[in-house]
This record gives sequence, structure tokens and C-alpha cells, in this order.
Amino acid sequence: MKILAIDDQQLILLSLEKRLADLGYHIQTASSGKSGIELFDSYKPDLVIVDINMPDMSGLEVVKHIRIEKNSKTPIMVMSGNTNEDTILDGFNLGIDDYMKKPVSLEEVAARVKRIIGDVPNVVKAQKEERGQMLQKNCVGVVIPCYNEADRLSSDAFKDFASKNLGYHLCFVNDGSTDNTLEVLEQLRKGSENTISVYNCEKNGGKAEAVRQGVLHLTKDSQFDYIGYLDADLSTDFRDFDALVKTIEKSDFKIVSGSRISRMGADITKESARKIISKTINLIIQRILMMPFKDTQCGAKIMDREIASTMFNKKFITRWLFDVEIFMRMKKKYGKNEVQKLICEQPLKRWIHADGSKLSMKDSLKIVGQLAQISLHYGNKSYKV
Repeated sequence: MKILAIDDQQLILLSLEKRLADLGYHIQTASSGKSGIELFDSYKPDLVIVDINMPDMSGLEVVKHIRIEKNSKTPIMVMSGNTNEDTILDGFNLGIDDYMKKPVSLEEVAARVKRIIGDVPNVVKAQKEERGQMLQKNCVGVVIPCYNEADRLSSDAFKDFASKNLGYHLCFVNDGSTDNTLEVLEQLRKGSENTISVYNCEKNGGKAEAVRQGVLHLTKDSQFDYIGYLDADLSTDFRDFDALVKTIEKSDFKIVSGSRISRMGADITKESARKIISKTINLIIQRILMMPFKDTQCGAKIMDREIASTMFNKKFITRWLFDVEIFMRMKKKYGKNEVQKLICEQPLKRWIHADGSKLSMKDSLKIVGQLAQISLHYGNKSYKV
């Protein structure tokens, strides 16, 4: 039995293709509505699975072509993050057979496929570890900067998250490490090439430049709806990061930033000296920003791709305080009042300071001077985003 899958996001297509092929179906994929229509005519599938929101031709236009222009009764399933009721009704009025709302598990997709066109006989069932994989509503690129992280990288945790959350792509940036971090990253990527990539910077440029290079690299791939970054030590839990993504998906925010401010029921731990320094620095940052953001320095943020390409276009003037620079750039572009509607600080439920931090006490003392530098640089009327 032949299946045609049409979606403009390669991460979704690759995951869907592998799962259905494992079940014995013959599957062809198309990354646009136009190429999908062409393939439909030549491939003559027994089932079409199509996304709704595609740039050149929407999924509903593909359905119209099959049902009206081709007068075909080939079963059609829509799999989309579009949950608009009118859109769903339009699909059924055009003659689709099923509508699946993302996020959706691959097992549910497989069950719906079997219901419509039947099972493929004599195929070994999927192992339990292959189950529980979710196709996300949107595709998300995550930059993870790494400098001499060979002994701290939790390879299993990263691989497990990438394999279960289909639609996420983890981009590790090696920031000129002097240990064997690059080798560790290349090993981590093996077997997960579709969901994990390694971007290598030969020279150490600092965390700010590593994240910037990774973000700009991901913005070149049009499939990513959102781009963010996360610390390599996983001090921010993956569940919390996914919560940031869900917030930006359901809102008009341009940036959702994690916040480590302690609150009831949250597992937020820091070293006592580091905690005092952090509070002092945060007070200075609030004075500079003149906005009520309480934790700009949290290493977990997600933003839409337009903001990512704009805010990371120019080099940052500091190696560590680029988060503050992002807030300053946003303020410069949108104005003080408007920017507070575009950035959301979301408290983390879990955040633990990991041993081996690259930020020393000496670096902490330099921060005040760098904050003054930021204030002068972005306070200059000639600076434009």
C-alpha cells in the first residue's frame, strides 16, 4: 500500500516516513503543495497525508485539487497544528477522511492509517522503545553552546529528548573547545543525524558568539518556526524548556524567557555566594533596562524566527551578557512600552546550578563594568537594530 505525505517541514516528514515504512507501507514525501500534486499524479497513492499551513500552496488547496480537479476518492488525512474550527470544517466539507491535530503521537497516526487503508500483513510490530514519540505542533531549533563540556554532557538525555519529541532539532555549537568536546558531540550525533547537528567554531569566541553563530545557522533553515537556546549542563530541565515553547505557541509573545526566581513549589537551587551576586547583578540590569524583567540571564529562551534573525544579526559587545543585549535591542526596536508586551518571563519549575560553571568570581566582578558598557552602547541614539 502506497502513502503520499506532504509537509513543508522535513523533521516531520522524516519521522513520519520512517514510522510508516517500518509498518510496511511504501511512502513518498513532498515538501510543498505543488510538488505533492505532481507526485500524486505519478505515484497514485492509496492514501494522502497533508499539512494545512504550507507557504506556496495550503493543504486545503491540495485537497481541492485531488477532490475537485482530479475527481479522486483517494483517502486524505490532514495532520496539522492548525486547530481553527472553520479550517477543520472546510476540510471535511471538501471530503477529507480524517483530521489529526498536532502534537500527535506516531502511534496514533499509525492507528488512524490502519483504520482507513488497513494493516500491512506479516510486518513485525514496533518495539516498545519506539513508542511514545510525538510529532510536535511546530518545528523548533535549539542551540546548545559547548566549551570544554566533554565531562558534563549528558548524551543520553539529549538523544532521548530528540528521539521522543519529533519536531525538535538540537544544534550543538562547539566553541573552540580544547578538550575532546567535539569528538563527544560527533559521537552523540551518530544515529540521530536528522534531529541533532554539530556546528564547529575553530576558535573560542565566548558564549555570546557561539549562540549567535548557532542561531544564524538555524535561521537559514525555513522549517523552524521557533529558535531558542539552552545550556549544555541541562540546568534547565527539558520539560521546562518545552513549557516555554508551548507558551510562545499559544500567545503573541516574540520571546519567552525562563526565570529562575524562587517561588513556592519550584526546585530552584544555587550556591549561596552565587545567589547573592546574581541578585545584585539583576538589580543593576533592571536599572539599565528600566523594565521590570527579573532574570534576563537565564540560559533558556525561545523566540520566533523573525526575532532570532533580527536580534542576532550583529555581533554582541560582551562575551557573557548577550541576554541583556537582546533585551536592549528589543527595547531599541520596539520601544519600552511595546517590548514589555512582546517578552514573557516564565518561572521555571526546576533549575539547578551545575558544578563546573565557566563563570568565575573574577568574571562576576567584571560584569558591572560590562553592564556600564552595554548601557552606553545601546543608549547611543545612533545605534539601530
